[in-house]
Amino acid sequence: MKNMDELMSNLVEQNNLEIEDIPDIDLYMDQVIQLFENKFTHTKRHQDEKVLTKTMINNYAKGKLFFPIKNKKYSKEHLLLISLIYQLKGALSINDIKKVLDGVNDKILEEEKFDLDKLYESYLYLAEQNSNRFKKNVEISSMEIRDQVKELNDKDSDYIETFLSIASLVHISNLYRKTAEKMIDEITNDTGNE
Repeated sequence: MKNMDELMSNLVEQNNLEIEDIPDIDLYMDQVIQLFENKFTHTKRHQDEKVLTKTMINNYAKGKLFFPIKNKKYSKEHLLLISLIYQLKGALSINDIKKVLDGVNDKILEEEKFDLDKLYESYLYLAEQNSNRFKKNVEISSMEIRDQVKELNDKDSDYIETFLSIASLVHISNLYRKTAEKMIDEITNDTGNE
């Protein structure tokens, strides 16, 4: 299979909006879109794909995924929440993301001293740790896949290795996604919201 190390490195490096990437001033929607486009353009699967659009942001606002904006400008807190939405939407429905972020939005609106920066820094730390574990786990899985390919003794071993790698990664992804969904259901049950 083509260089799995290179593929993993491209996926895990610079895959989050860092707090220092966010300007100290509130931004208009077009500026928000440009910031995300610049930061995440390397993560796009297809060149014409958009990282973030006005429609997406408007849908997030209408769906109450983040607290209301003021004067058509997005604060640092809005950008952090939009970044979390961007990361979560790869695996969760918008409805599930809303359930996850409801508590955070409530804390922002109700608690004068709620420190979203610290929460986001904790997320970034965990994301980095996850990336490190991901690399190690994929290396182990790749060795196991190569062993399975040898046992199959198929003439098209490159394709078989790629197929097994994809199936294995999707399986792992599904396990993580389903676990997250069960946790979201618990949040919903604990708060009585549905």
